[in-house]
Amino acid sequence: MTAEAGQDVPRRDVLDTALRWAGAVVGIAVNIPVSFHPDSDVDLLYAFPVFGLCVMAGVFAGDAVTAPKPGRLRTASVTPRRVRDFLPRPLTASIAAQAVILLLLLAFAVATATADADGRPGRALAVQCPAGDQLLSPWPGSSYAWPGLGGLVLGTAVCALLLRRITARPATDDQRRIRARTAIGAWGVLVTAPLFAVSLTMGVVALSLSCAGALKAVALWGLGATAFLAALTACHCLCVLLLPQAYTRARS
Repeated sequence: MTAEAGQDVPRRDVLDTALRWAGAVVGIAVNIPVSFHPDSDVDLLYAFPVFGLCVMAGVFAGDAVTAPKPGRLRTASVTPRRVRDFLPRPLTASIAAQAVILLLLLAFAVATATADADGRPGRALAVQCPAGDQLLSPWPGSSYAWPGLGGLVLGTAVCALLLRRITARPATDDQRRIRARTAIGAWGVLVTAPLFAVSLTMGVVALSLSCAGALKAVALWGLGATAFLAALTACHCLCVLLLPQAYTRARS
């Protein structure tokens, strides 16, 4: 590494951190007007995925702006670098498992959704009970699922591209691990925030059921545990995202 490049590293780190924080702040700012929307379900089922996309955009912008220029940093390697060598494996596995749970919940919600009382499709759940039929909403059916899935696919593709860039560019292994952890943190927010919203929304609907008995209790327990796990993981991912250097030092 040249002396000029070494002096430039702290400046790039500061700019990268500022852009990552800016992504989270923009995500919160975007959610403020949505929070006052007359439909109470909009903030939960639409705004959470938007927040995750803003976070991912901030991480990608920080990496793009602060990437070292070709020739500024020279390293030698005798073995090929692989993306998985720099990933925080327990965290990545946990987020991947929660992504699968999110897809399963959305698939079930889409398959069982119907029109709500206003005739809007994919927004309610119709249940036949001995005491009478129930039409419960909001339900994360197709009206909410497709935008959320689109954001998840887009964010996952951006994360994969980012990890490939991080692995391929000149840097030290510690720098690659920090940036890879940041990218996975952003992906984690993108997965766990919608998972929390979907599982909590489905849990509220299950709680409103006047029948179903033991099945209702199982559903409430499972959805409650999923929402709790998603919330914990989202908070952890935000810490990893916003303060990756401190996290890496604490674990080293």
